[in-house]
Amino acid sequence: MNKYTKIGCSALCGSLAAISTANAGELTVTGGVDMSWVSLTNDVTGNPIGMGSNLTFKGNGELDNGWTFDLSVAHANASAYSAAVASVTMGGLGKITINQGDSSAGIQAFDDKMPTAWEEPWGAGLSTGLVKVTGVGTSMSAQYATPTFGGATISVATAEIGQTDTGDKASGGGGKASAFGRGYDATINVNPSLGTEILSGLNVFVGGHYAEAYTLIDNNYYEGVAGITFDIGPVSLGFGKQGRLTGKRTTATDVDYYRNTQYAVAFNINDNLSLSYGYHDSYQGTVNDTVDQVSKQLEVESAQIAYTVGGASLRIAEVKAKNVAYAAGVDRDATIVSLALAF
Repeated sequence: MNKYTKIGCSALCGSLAAISTANAGELTVTGGVDMSWVSLTNDVTGNPIGMGSNLTFKGNGELDNGWTFDLSVAHANASAYSAAVASVTMGGLGKITINQGDSSAGIQAFDDKMPTAWEEPWGAGLSTGLVKVTGVGTSMSAQYATPTFGGATISVATAEIGQTDTGDKASGGGGKASAFGRGYDATINVNPSLGTEILSGLNVFVGGHYAEAYTLIDNNYYEGVAGITFDIGPVSLGFGKQGRLTGKRTTATDVDYYRNTQYAVAFNINDNLSLSYGYHDSYQGTVNDTVDQVSKQLEVESAQIAYTVGGASLRIAEVKAKNVAYAAGVDRDATIVSLALAF
């Protein structure tokens, strides 16, 4: 997006002139609007015209020792506050990030890294009810990421599960009053080029999540994700697996696990035009399952095309979903047309 305004921090500090180091930073604002038209098969569309407006405030600066800091504050539709992320990059010591739950921390940053012309199959505009890994990504979290060595970056994150947007000098709820307590994520992302140009587009990622159960009737909670993407010329390929062990085993109908598979291919025809196809399926298993006899399979696939010129992007997606929300026989089709303008 193009910057449309730039405010020096010294202009914001007012009487706080004593904070001399803050004058090294700056605050920028980017924004955009997305306008869409949706057609649904076997469902009620109502008014098919939608619009979303977004603003993002970003600040950054540098300390005397060369460390840098960044702040991002997101405002979603109708300028509603979404989340904030603050980070300090410590040179060769790595990076520390405090996240208010914008889904970029822990293994949720890997919930779908498949290549796409526009959106993930489940995120293009058809509500599917697909369950993916989340880890600490939706909670108020702290994360440490190592510097990249040999193409590999390792990160660890922790959070009190379910607590988000906690203000300064405040604390969230949770603890033993909730079903799950503190959670922990660990991920590794590797670009093992090994000095060869043909492998420069190869990327491998693995991550895991653990959360302690606080109620006597629940087991501990686990999630895992792994995948690979490969860019070769104008073509991008991807394949991934993920799963959840929910810890819920009170009754025979409790959902015990989710097991997901995803793959995609994208093709950049030129700098402006791209095509993609993506597929994601998810098995939901209950406690009394034997060899998935009563598992429910949700499937969603999407073919997409995107054309970008300057700050404008036109995107079209055809989406098909089977067994929406893991309900047998509930199938949906959708056509989504979207125009985005960035400034």
